[in-house]
Amino acid sequence: MEICSRFTGMERKDGAFLLHTDNADVKVCFVTDEIVRVRASFDHELAEESYILMTTAWEDRMDDLFKGERTRVEPFAAEVTEDDKTITFATGKVTLVVEKDPINFKLLSADGSELYSTLPGNPFVKDSNNRVVAYSRMKEDDCFYGFGEKTGELDKNKTFQRERATDAMGYDAEKMDTLYKHIPFYIRLDRDTKKAVGVFYHNFYESVFNMGREKSNYWPRYTYFQADGGDLDCFLIGGDTIARVVDNYTLLTGRPALLPKRALGYQGSSMYYPELEKDSDDAVLGFVDTIKEEGFPIDGFHLSSGYTSQNNKRCVFTWNTERFKDPSAYFRAMNEKHAQNVPNVKPGVLLCNPRFDEFNADDVFVKDSKHPENYGVGKWWGGDGAFWDFTKPEGRTAWKKYLTESIIAVGTDSVWNDNCEYDSLMDKDDICDFDGKGGTIAQLKPIMSTLMCKVGADAVVEHNAKARPYMVCRSGSAGIQRYAQTWCGDNYTSWKSLKYNIPIITGMGLSGQPNEGADIGGFAGPAPTEELFVRWVQQGIFQARFSIHSASNDNTVTEPWMFRGSADLIRDAILLRYRFTPYLYSAEYNASKTGAPIMRALVYDFQDDPNVYEESFEFLFGRDILVANVIEEGAKTRKVYLPAGCKWYDWSDKMRCYEGGQTIEIPVTMASIPMFIREGAVIAMADNQLMTMEGDHTTDLHLIVAPKGTVTTTLYDDDGVTNDFKSGVFRKTTITTTAGERVTMDFTSEGSYEDTVKTVKVEMIAKEKSPFWVTLDGRKIEHFLNRRKFDEAAEGWYYSQTKKAVEVKYANPGKDYNLTVSFEQFDLIGM
Repeated sequence: MEICSRFTGMERKDGAFLLHTDNADVKVCFVTDEIVRVRASFDHELAEESYILMTTAWEDRMDDLFKGERTRVEPFAAEVTEDDKTITFATGKVTLVVEKDPINFKLLSADGSELYSTLPGNPFVKDSNNRVVAYSRMKEDDCFYGFGEKTGELDKNKTFQRERATDAMGYDAEKMDTLYKHIPFYIRLDRDTKKAVGVFYHNFYESVFNMGREKSNYWPRYTYFQADGGDLDCFLIGGDTIARVVDNYTLLTGRPALLPKRALGYQGSSMYYPELEKDSDDAVLGFVDTIKEEGFPIDGFHLSSGYTSQNNKRCVFTWNTERFKDPSAYFRAMNEKHAQNVPNVKPGVLLCNPRFDEFNADDVFVKDSKHPENYGVGKWWGGDGAFWDFTKPEGRTAWKKYLTESIIAVGTDSVWNDNCEYDSLMDKDDICDFDGKGGTIAQLKPIMSTLMCKVGADAVVEHNAKARPYMVCRSGSAGIQRYAQTWCGDNYTSWKSLKYNIPIITGMGLSGQPNEGADIGGFAGPAPTEELFVRWVQQGIFQARFSIHSASNDNTVTEPWMFRGSADLIRDAILLRYRFTPYLYSAEYNASKTGAPIMRALVYDFQDDPNVYEESFEFLFGRDILVANVIEEGAKTRKVYLPAGCKWYDWSDKMRCYEGGQTIEIPVTMASIPMFIREGAVIAMADNQLMTMEGDHTTDLHLIVAPKGTVTTTLYDDDGVTNDFKSGVFRKTTITTTAGERVTMDFTSEGSYEDTVKTVKVEMIAKEKSPFWVTLDGRKIEHFLNRRKFDEAAEGWYYSQTKKAVEVKYANPGKDYNLTVSFEQFDLIGM
């Protein structure tokens, strides 16, 4: 057993600092003035060979693989001071203090608050089983968020969690561990200082986090990270706020993909249709036709793996032509209906796959540990299988070839990567290529699914440079956000899943992945009851991935119209999501720039309000809409906590105003989707009903405004299909709203994408009084007292006594402009 207990010396090396201890070398490097890497290595190798890091301050063996994705920066030059007891590294934003004997590492914020500290004299350990352990200090009531995809409530204080991607079909969303992702990153929030820090372990061996679940009388309260091998390669991520920590984390591991618009629309799916004995293609096309006949929108269809069935076995890169007679014609017909196929592909290859020998000749599989000349074998769907090695250049090249020939060239830019946890390769010593160096599946297992998504996205663009890839993935490591939309796997149909899928998704949002969702209605188990299905759709419309998907065990198919008595409620909810398209796509754009979650925990925005620290079941949709879905069976009321610091307006109750910092109780019916508008909001909606996010466009823009202070809102649009946005073909409108006696809204736009908006309606909440006048670019526009005449007019303004809101409408000026609404006092009777 080896324990780092005392400092023995330091040398500077390539912009970094190599600290020697009695048992390990510790490399300290400042990637930025807020991100510091503290890497403890017991083998002293310190090799740089990452598949995950997208911002580095050093040369890496994988740089060529990520050319165009990875950014190389110069190490930040921290100011260094040293005395007999300490070494201090200061950036102006954070300070790293290294205490020499016993050795300890502390990260301080700019005001001196302690953000993070290892356990003095025992920070880094290699135990007698060759596992590496990092110990850190905690306070009894610290909050811990993130850890990737985890069940239970949002705050993980006093929990024990394992990082190991598994195929967890039908999991208990409250209590089970583990799920499908492996993301060893968390955020610590100190209740006393209200400051946050991120901790990312760049290590993908199976590992555990103990967040204060154990206690020892000989040590202060502590947490630990323990991995089965590798270095304790820890990135401490400053910024003080959770939002800034997530921003920095996604700078480090990759910004989330800007997905095509169709990825945010309703994705039809069911395992039923591709499993029919024949003519599955006609059945799916019929499903899409029924969707349209019933008045539901749609943007895609997740095509389950039944299309690859050969002798009732899933055989990747094959087509069952009894079920799909002419795949190209079928894909073409689906594309014409704006319901592009998202075909399911799997990295496990059954030994009975008719193309197995062809694949094996390409030498693409993970190798057997005892007989490395042979492929390793694990259990797979329907028998034994071998598993694709995405750490091998030849494996990546071959996958692109087969994926393009069998899927992409058939007529899609979308790929569904499924069953990619590599869970059934039980021999963790099985050999991976590791880009020529050689490694084990134990070392690289969760990386496989992330690389699988990279390869798929690259294949789409190499086939058609203009195509914007849509990758969907069930598994993933840290960094999965830069390639794929994900979902929390094969959930069970229950009220518990409905409820606890919320913190699973918001926890992923605090782990750098804003593009996460759940199977609406439940995947495994029986069909949902009518009430449960309505509530699940009402919740699902706020998730980044919105797919009703099922493999019910009672021979039923979960479809939007399955309960005729509630079909209108289901339709209304999905149509509402589509009217939110401008707001949702702008949130998607902001996520691609800063990692800001789309469905976000309240603590992300309201870190100064301790009442939200443990809130798991309310969330924000984007920045400005608080959602408190009905998640209890038979509920007649819903209690809602409204965060302190602003007012809130009830969407469903004539914009009734509530002060923040209180819990209210509201009545609910089956039609209720409790939503509250945040003071300061500018919410962009489409007044024309979109039926496909990809094919339709917002022509009638509706802005709901709740003025407070000065707030800047970004409204983003592009074609939503191609990569032209990368060369400036987008439209980004910055709306600066300034409240006061005169509320001003300044609209400035950039980019060459042609604006599709023809008319604009501004609905400005004004509870105190009606405006005096309204101007558009300094020109007064007409005031209507008659609602009918206002509705018939092309331009003007009207004050709604019902909502206590001023409504302004006008033709889109097609240029930068200013809207001013005056609430100044005026003397009506001249006295």
